[in-house]
Amino acid sequence: MSRPLDVICLGRAAVDLYGHQFGGRLEDMQSFAKYLGGSSGNLAAGLGRLGSRSSMLTRVGDEHMGRFVREALAAEGVDVSHVVTDPERLTALVILGISDRNSFPHIFYRENCADLGIETGDFDKDYIASSRALAITGTHLSTEQSFEVVTQAVDFAAQSGTKIILDIDYRPVLWGLISPGGGEERFIASDEVTARYRSIIRCCDMLVGTEEEMQIAGGHSDTLAALAAIRAESSATLVTKRGPIGCTVFQGAIPESLDDGISAPGIRVAVLNTVGAGDAFLSGFLHAWLGGEDWATCARSGNACGALVVSRHGCTPAMPTKPELEDYLARVDTVTRPDKDDRINLLHRASTRRSARDNLCVLAFDHRRQLEQLIVSTASSDAKIVEFKKLICDAVESVAENTGSDTNLGIIVDERYGEAVLARMTAKKWWIGRPVEVPGSCPVEFDPRSGIGLPLLEWPASHVVKCLIFYHPDDELELRLQQEDRVRQLHADCVALSRDLLLEVITTSAGQACDAHTIANVQRRFYNLGVYPAWWKLESQSREGWQEISRVIEQYDPLCNGVLLLGLDAPEKQLRASFEVAAPFPICKGFAVGRSIFGDAARRWFAGELDDKATIELVAGNYQRMIRFWQESSAAAQNGAQSATG
Repeated sequence: MSRPLDVICLGRAAVDLYGHQFGGRLEDMQSFAKYLGGSSGNLAAGLGRLGSRSSMLTRVGDEHMGRFVREALAAEGVDVSHVVTDPERLTALVILGISDRNSFPHIFYRENCADLGIETGDFDKDYIASSRALAITGTHLSTEQSFEVVTQAVDFAAQSGTKIILDIDYRPVLWGLISPGGGEERFIASDEVTARYRSIIRCCDMLVGTEEEMQIAGGHSDTLAALAAIRAESSATLVTKRGPIGCTVFQGAIPESLDDGISAPGIRVAVLNTVGAGDAFLSGFLHAWLGGEDWATCARSGNACGALVVSRHGCTPAMPTKPELEDYLARVDTVTRPDKDDRINLLHRASTRRSARDNLCVLAFDHRRQLEQLIVSTASSDAKIVEFKKLICDAVESVAENTGSDTNLGIIVDERYGEAVLARMTAKKWWIGRPVEVPGSCPVEFDPRSGIGLPLLEWPASHVVKCLIFYHPDDELELRLQQEDRVRQLHADCVALSRDLLLEVITTSAGQACDAHTIANVQRRFYNLGVYPAWWKLESQSREGWQEISRVIEQYDPLCNGVLLLGLDAPEKQLRASFEVAAPFPICKGFAVGRSIFGDAARRWFAGELDDKATIELVAGNYQRMIRFWQESSAAAQNGAQSATG
């Protein structure tokens, strides 16, 4: 029977607050990164990244953190139709630190938390039957209410032939066996906990846990004895995680040695953080299992995912994607430091970044120098620029109300005069680019200062970092080296802070000759320097130029989001012609045009020839017309491609 889902993940969904500082006490942490967390949330996201069809069955609070969890899951491709909003409980939080390679203190804030408020009415038999497997976190056996939910879900799964997987996920603190400050503790013997696990393992098809977790489930301090006790209760496949040693799978009778099961050796890797390694392991293991792989292959896939995650900061954000995992497995014997491997890190960044958007129609009004010249010529103040940018934003919003869902709108606007616009548009979840360069600077300088990293940390993570450089391969060597060094530093800051970089390159400003190879050569140079922008913003090209650009990106960074076509204040007729040339090339995702849309309106408004309403209408009309030009060019290109293949 074909089922729309692969795995339903029932259990913990939380927000992890990870300390940025390494090697110190949690008491001394000064700043934290916010990630999706919770064992089931990590698993669902990890499966989604690998391409499995996962769904989350849980509750979140009716507050900001709950909305974050829901959105973060959805962003990883997880079905969130059964993430229920609890009106009375708060989303769980976990605060974590990395003290050293063996100490990872964490505090669970789960008192009366939302995911433990899950009810049997939050799902039905058809939902459970829609999935090939149901993965349960052991934490949800710890309260009467959540245990009742697990029992109901297991019963539905048994009736519908859905495989039942129990991730033992034993944390003594979550069973009330230790004080709240003991979140790092992994094992305390408890007959009550063992009895609760045993009541479920009888129904399971697969049981997954560390040696300590097998001991609590089996009720013995010796792992083999615990496994034998579990086997006496259940015929489930027993997947035992053994840390650096690797993983061993037991199907039938338990042998005399742990090494006599189906084993996959551990992968040597420099460890930064072991928290989340088990969730990563299970993601890789189950993904391979769902694909019909043998147990040894499943274990190898799980070990590789775990090895990648322990080398990184955080749990969910560290989970590998399918391209990344495949590359790592192909080279695993030679890569002992995946955190230092350029190819793996590029694949991770590129395949986990926010989804690229096709038909992206961006109105760029980050212009500062041009508008400052207008206020000088009209004896106006800086406040007039702020006011004008709000009018452009009004125009964009009016266009959005009349534009189809197949076209994505966006803006590029500066903080200096567009701070209010940025706040307004960020709340609407638009595509937003923000400039970091000092206008007209060459070599490029950054605003507010050369060390751009700290200011970027203050930006919303969704904002794309836009940097314009004037660069030609024939520039003087010293100038080129300065430009390259500054772009490399900016790129490094963007990588460190998980920000997407849009690199805008203008080659024609100094009058040097340009041909079909010029831009492609520039791109090749920056790729060879280790600069991999999420986006390129480029001047119009000939057909041969676009062919060259496409070849270079395919060679160096096939996961690049793509190219946006800039306008350079060109007239509409010229821009329309450039759209027609660019649209047949899939690497060109749309345009980012500014003065061609608002330039005339700006001159007339600052001169007092247009009122606000007329200005909004003029800008909106020009923008709408530019969108139509792109849509028509894209449609014509698509029809041409279909005719050619038909």
